[in-house]
Amino acid sequence: MAKKTDTMTDDERNAYHAEKMRKKKAARDKLVAANQGEKGLIIVHTGKGKGKSTAAFGMVFRGIAHGFKVGVVQFVKGKLTTGERDILGHFPDQVTLKAMGEGFTWETQDRQRDLAAARQAWDAAKAMIMDESYKMVLLDELNICLRYDYLPLEEVVETLKTKPADTHVIITGRNAKDELIEIADLVTEMTLVKHPFREQGIKAQAGIEF
Repeated sequence: MAKKTDTMTDDERNAYHAEKMRKKKAARDKLVAANQGEKGLIIVHTGKGKGKSTAAFGMVFRGIAHGFKVGVVQFVKGKLTTGERDILGHFPDQVTLKAMGEGFTWETQDRQRDLAAARQAWDAAKAMIMDESYKMVLLDELNICLRYDYLPLEEVVETLKTKPADTHVIITGRNAKDELIEIADLVTEMTLVKHPFREQGIKAQAGIEF
């Protein structure tokens, strides 16, 4: 089926495009003008695809550039040296980073140890969330702890519901609980299409995974 622009001259096509973009801009400007509210967001990155923590740390770095005080609690990756952790160490006046996990649960193979580590990390996270000096708090891999019932979901949800109004809280990890998704303002699900580990046997690499 032929498109409308197929029979146009270049001048007609350019004029048609300009008019189409003018209408699109007017509609966009109207939408932006009607949506001027601001609030601290609850943001969830979940799904089987790679990039959940990567995207979250991207927001952390963006926040730092805007002068935010930022808190980061890593619930799982405590033993792993990561590039983002090294970089954040250059901003001691703006960033509080607590790497409190003991590795993935299949590595520790000790539920009581995992429970204790999760509780310690959550207590630190809760203190940051309720401290109004923090503009943004990242709870990296919190969803893993909730998935294995290492923390009471009700306590986490209640804390997020009662957080300071201007504080952004970012939560990452697969299998986000429905209750968490329900109260979130922004939810992104990363979809796995291809992965070099599964497809080619390529291990996790510096600068890509950590």
